Amino acid sequence: MAVSALDEIQAFLSCPTPDSWVEEAVKQENQDVLLIDHANCEKKAASTALNLIYRYTDNFELLNKMSRLAREEMRHFEQVIAIMAKRNIEYSSLSASRYAAGLRQQVRTHEPAKLLDTLIVGAFIEARSCERFACLAPYLDSELQTFYRSLLQSEGRHYRDYLALARQAGGAREVKERLTVFREEERKLVETPDSEFRFHSGSLSMSKRERLSETHAHPVA
Repeated sequence: MAVSALDEIQAFLSCPTPDSWVEEAVKQENQDVLLIDHANCEKKAASTALNLIYRYTDNFELLNKMSRLAREEMRHFEQVIAIMAKRNIEYSSLSASRYAAGLRQQVRTHEPAKLLDTLIVGAFIEARSCERFACLAPYLDSELQTFYRSLLQSEGRHYRDYLALARQAGGAREVKERLTVFREEERKLVETPDSEFRFHSGSLSMSKRERLSETHAHPVA
């Protein structure tokens, strides 16, 4: 992805990923979780695109963009699980982070506001994913570094597609107002500590770190 596109995404987001989250993400004990949750995110992204296709059948530009997006997200899913298989990582059950659900709590329930807000949520999720791939890549092994950098172009395009569709769905003033609402909510979700590490989580809370430290200092007999 061109630097200018990544710069655009970084300007779109209200805050960068905290260094503390990157430090958690590159820890060996979190590598399996990172890949499993990444696979889950790709599936959910494809599902979201398909749901939009089923719900808004009269919007041909949305149908075309979401069809392409769904195919690409499933291809990414296939790539992630191939890496997991190579590394003998079991695709076990993993709870979702509060990130996407937190954003969707702000989505209005009446149309056409619901469509506008849903598309804005998609733009933020794709933008943050792209930003985190870029943050992580330099600190990962060569295979994951190459893979995550290969995703930047498509994730950046997905962000732009969602944002363009949102701007078609609402007037300039409404889009600006809703972007402000979701930008603030997204910042809170990113900067507030989480109790569990996930791809879209905040960094681990101090209480979680303290519990881990205590466990290592006083192992169970």
